[in-house]
Amino acid sequence: MLRARRLSPTACHILRTPAQRNFSLHVLALVECVSIRGQMPQFADIFASRPVLADGAMGTVLYARGVFINRCYDELNLSDPGMILSVHQEYLQAGAEILETNTFGANRFRLARHGLSAKVAEINTAGVKLAQQAVAHLKEKQAGEAWVAGSIGPLGVRLEPLGKTGLEEARAAFAEQIRALAEAGVDMLIIETMPALNEAHEALLAAEETAPDLPVLVMVTVDDDSNCLDGSSPAQAAALLTEWGANAIGVNCSTGPSTVLTAIEAMRAATSLPLAAMPNAGMPRAVEGRNIYLCSPEYMASFARKAIAAGAQVVGGCCGTTPNHIRAMRSAMRAIDAQARVTETGATAVISTETPPAPMGQRSRIGALVEQGTFVTLVEIVPPKGIDCSKEIEGARLLAQLGVHAINVPDSPRASARMSAQSLCIQIQQLTGIETILHYTCRDRNVLSIQSDLLGASSIGLRNILCLTGDPPKLGNYPDATAVFDVDAIGLVNIVRRLNHGLDIGSNSIGASTNFTIGVAANPGVPDIEHELRRFYYKVEAGAEYAITQPVFDLRLLEEFLNRIEGHRIPVIAGIWPLTSLRNAEFMKNDLRVSMPEEIMLRMAQTQTPDAARKEGILIAQEMLEAVRPLVQGVQVSAPFGRYIVAAEVIASVLPEGASLPTTA
Repeated sequence: MLRARRLSPTACHILRTPAQRNFSLHVLALVECVSIRGQMPQFADIFASRPVLADGAMGTVLYARGVFINRCYDELNLSDPGMILSVHQEYLQAGAEILETNTFGANRFRLARHGLSAKVAEINTAGVKLAQQAVAHLKEKQAGEAWVAGSIGPLGVRLEPLGKTGLEEARAAFAEQIRALAEAGVDMLIIETMPALNEAHEALLAAEETAPDLPVLVMVTVDDDSNCLDGSSPAQAAALLTEWGANAIGVNCSTGPSTVLTAIEAMRAATSLPLAAMPNAGMPRAVEGRNIYLCSPEYMASFARKAIAAGAQVVGGCCGTTPNHIRAMRSAMRAIDAQARVTETGATAVISTETPPAPMGQRSRIGALVEQGTFVTLVEIVPPKGIDCSKEIEGARLLAQLGVHAINVPDSPRASARMSAQSLCIQIQQLTGIETILHYTCRDRNVLSIQSDLLGASSIGLRNILCLTGDPPKLGNYPDATAVFDVDAIGLVNIVRRLNHGLDIGSNSIGASTNFTIGVAANPGVPDIEHELRRFYYKVEAGAEYAITQPVFDLRLLEEFLNRIEGHRIPVIAGIWPLTSLRNAEFMKNDLRVSMPEEIMLRMAQTQTPDAARKEGILIAQEMLEAVRPLVQGVQVSAPFGRYIVAAEVIASVLPEGASLPTTA
């Protein structure tokens, strides 16, 4: 196994932190210790100068493409090489710089379950060639540099003394796979998802005996307490793997980003080796018969930032991560790299031109009301499907005269094709004088378009932004439309916050603050409330200043949500929806998955006429408003089917004294 020699201080002068300097000592030593293929010095150089992004899951993407879980995924290197190649290419396009071969289970023990134990060399060789082909195509396009890592997973059998497989037998199996990977030309080896240190040790010994010229990264998997599955602590694992000669160590798979981050922090204190962090996208949830990983790309991007800050030099993903997750992590790493370059060169001009926003109360009327603690009243007006917005303008004028504080304008809700929300917002403000809140989604726009739109919105006088991920196109009337989702709502909040500080996402000055008030959505009734809470916390950390909830029909759920966010509390405005019929209630409950108490369903079912149903819906909404009023900082009332007078009736009790409701809508 390669041993790192001490380098001169000048060899590492560009590195910014002690952790990165330690990384350089080990990785650059590879160049001095041994003459590896011509590509390796470049490989070491990029490791030494900045954090590196690995790819994500292979199995998750294959499963999403319809490959059953009882298939041997490694064998697809032979039977369906085009599919494997396309997955590699997607990860490279997303920004991955380390491409793992599709050989995680390509050892004799795991392959024997599929009758393929005689094809260890063939499957591993094919896996390397496919990854190399993807990298070669990337280089032909002059689109960047990437390296091929031979993936080596656990054997899938118990080793002595707990099992019948001997240590020498295990080492021989690892050596057989490593030999095939090395002879096929991998740039490095990744021994990953090791459940026990004794198995990791045998894999390391096999690498030392079989491919001594290749750098080896060893990663363990950890439990909910961030301990290895054999009971070892992360610090113990780090110390032993360092002693055994690994060139880099880390944690992958596990129960998600949080546990991996905790383990990495413990490892950093116990070793000077470079660290890698590649977690699952959370724990899988059973959704309609499929296991779905629910961590969003932006959540993984946030993890990447935290892992790098904790000392990780390699980040990536494991089960549940997709090219979308890797793309978001790449964006986060670009921002880190840009800030680091500014620090290294002493170019403080970018930082010094930051322009903080005005206090929230000076940015908009809504900002002032929220800051003052005034109970805010909002009404939602949906843009028309055509070019005539006269009805919407008249509705806004009516609501302004009644004393409603602002109009909320959704951005193509349910992925439907409608007039742009930005256009309707500016027309409402100019023609009626009432302030608007622009809903802004990530579905249709890349990060360039997002920044352009927001700069334009600020320049024409829009001051309130509600940051949303957006409904996927499959929910709308054009299900085959392409979704973008460069970022989700959390990432969008980050972008708006930077614009509010006079900086674009590359830390370049835009001259002045956009001065938006930043709102986000929250859903107290979502089935996976833990995931919703995590996302809410990240939105607040990213810069959210107030939240508007989805329609609330179950007061208990709202109360529980407010209690749970007490440590991340920002002003909350409750969504109120006046039901129009039993069918409307059924749609909300079954199609939109809104929590709807049976008592409300029964009340709507007992109405005999459409007019009675509308009156009952208004009454229920009024009761809900009075119930939530002591708990929240305002309400947003929807106007179902464009009946703005219905919304006004619901909030009549909180309108200014003297407001007189018209008798017709």
